[in-house]
Amino acid sequence: MLLLLWVWFCAYLNCAGWALSALHELNAAGYAVALLPGIIALFVWKQKNSKPILPPAFWHKFRRRVRRPFPLAFLILAALAFLGGALHAPNNFDAMAYRLPRVLHWLAANQWHWIHTIYPQINNRSCGIEWVSAPFIAFFKTDRCLFLINIVSFLFLPGLVFSVFTKLGVRLKVAWHWMWIVPTGYCFLLQAGSIANDLFGAIFALAAVDFALRAKISRSPGDFFASLLAAAMMTGAKTSSLPLLLPWAIAFLPSFKLIFHWPLKTPVVCVMAIFASALPTMVFNAKFSGDWSGADLNRPEIKNAILWRTGDNVILTTIQNFVPPFFPLAGKWNEAVEKHVPDPVNLRLHQVMAERGAAEFSLPELQIEEYAGLGFGVSMLLLISFFYATIFGKSAPGQRDRPSIWMICLRWSPPLALLALLTQSNLTTIARFLTPDYALLLPVLLVRAGNEQLVERRWWRFCVLAVFLIAAGLLIISPARPLFPAQAVLEKISMRAPNSKSLARMEKVYSVYHERNDAFAPARNLLPPGVKILGLITDNDPETSLWRPFGSRRVEHVSPDETASYLKTRGIEYVLVNGDAFGNWFPETFAEWLKRMNAYVTEKIPLTLLASGGARDWYLVKLN
Repeated sequence: MLLLLWVWFCAYLNCAGWALSALHELNAAGYAVALLPGIIALFVWKQKNSKPILPPAFWHKFRRRVRRPFPLAFLILAALAFLGGALHAPNNFDAMAYRLPRVLHWLAANQWHWIHTIYPQINNRSCGIEWVSAPFIAFFKTDRCLFLINIVSFLFLPGLVFSVFTKLGVRLKVAWHWMWIVPTGYCFLLQAGSIANDLFGAIFALAAVDFALRAKISRSPGDFFASLLAAAMMTGAKTSSLPLLLPWAIAFLPSFKLIFHWPLKTPVVCVMAIFASALPTMVFNAKFSGDWSGADLNRPEIKNAILWRTGDNVILTTIQNFVPPFFPLAGKWNEAVEKHVPDPVNLRLHQVMAERGAAEFSLPELQIEEYAGLGFGVSMLLLISFFYATIFGKSAPGQRDRPSIWMICLRWSPPLALLALLTQSNLTTIARFLTPDYALLLPVLLVRAGNEQLVERRWWRFCVLAVFLIAAGLLIISPARPLFPAQAVLEKISMRAPNSKSLARMEKVYSVYHERNDAFAPARNLLPPGVKILGLITDNDPETSLWRPFGSRRVEHVSPDETASYLKTRGIEYVLVNGDAFGNWFPETFAEWLKRMNAYVTEKIPLTLLASGGARDWYLVKLN
């Protein structure tokens, strides 16, 4: 019941965002009016629906369940994730760089619009989690509560895993154990207290298949429509999840005829599904960038690029999922790969992959939310389970599985969807992009009868508890949300080893994450009082900080071809300039640009926005 409400709530907010934009009322007042019909609809639905949102036996069942080690371990991990999100301001880099800024741009203009910028990600990404975040920002003028979106998503994960696994033929006992193991995947766990959007999309991928399989049996409009909306939200959250429409479509196929059973309700829900999906973004991408995906169309054609890209992504996904959570040898690994990969192979990989880290198989020293996939612990358990079930597992007499052709297609459709994504992705963090795929991929590995014998083995249970402990430790030391006084502890340790490069690196990483939520505070504090519009020359920097306090000023991006007179017509008097822009995104030198704009530098500010990048010079410029 709670999952059903969550799907409808998120889909409704996506539709409300687009509708309010069309009316130029994307603001707190507009959301207050838009939420009223939803509250009324919820009240009417509750009056007609006899089922309570929380069954009377819920708390009794909850107390009984948490007495067992696996559910208790999940509860502890969820509490740690919540604590991290509550104690620390959001600092996910992508969210700070483009997901929150795009919401702030829209709210400032009272509508969605194609933002004037040289930074494409702020426009061409799906808007699913942004539309869920927008009313919170509009009402409360803060981003501190946005982590609750992912906490809610994380709490749905065990129940969804159990439901989908059992419907796909995984035995009850095996599904029960794995429903607690899967959430310890680092991509789920590290994002639970974050404002990243991969976990958010993963819940809808599971829910879409789950409600489709429920509708096959129940034939109820609630399950049928929820499946439609969850599939739409899956694509609205992550465009990279489009291939997962294949397993959903196969699961939905037996219920497809139900679409004609409710001639009045179905068109309304289908319209909601359209606006909750990635389709509006795809249409605008095609209109403004010439390609529905928003990708760069000017990349040169490379012979056999798909084969090279797929091979690179298979290797990258494997090593990113099996690398230890703490990998101090990362530097040596990265140097060794760069040294030993043959030059022709290295050249071709750099041609087909957009990022250097993807071409060079780079690995981080510590699993963090920006990189993490399923992770070492769960991946090793899967490997052990698969080989044990294959070699030692035997079905009991009369229990041999005979799945239908439809079930075989459904089980194997997620790997096909995965293959489609591996042929196209050219970015470093492929393991994280696969977050919505992982749970749907696992049933193929867990349906064998031997897994039922394995989960009873004491040694296997000890291995699972070790995975839980490692996951808890990773949460505690996570640079994004450490659950210990990291900077104070590291400072005391470094006093005893002042020449340690490793300690210096750790101090820098924790410091950068701690300050990222308001990384531009030094520059913002230098602005003269009363500056309501600030120009910005940037590409992939945590712009959100410049908007604080939310609603106090607007940030307008500046492009290379703009003149001083045009900037003044936009109300821009001061421009914050990334010194790296000139010679990269801007064809002229900084001195030439200053002369052309009749401007001068008022302040030079060194800022460290990425732990791996070091300090960079930023300039506050005033137009004469």
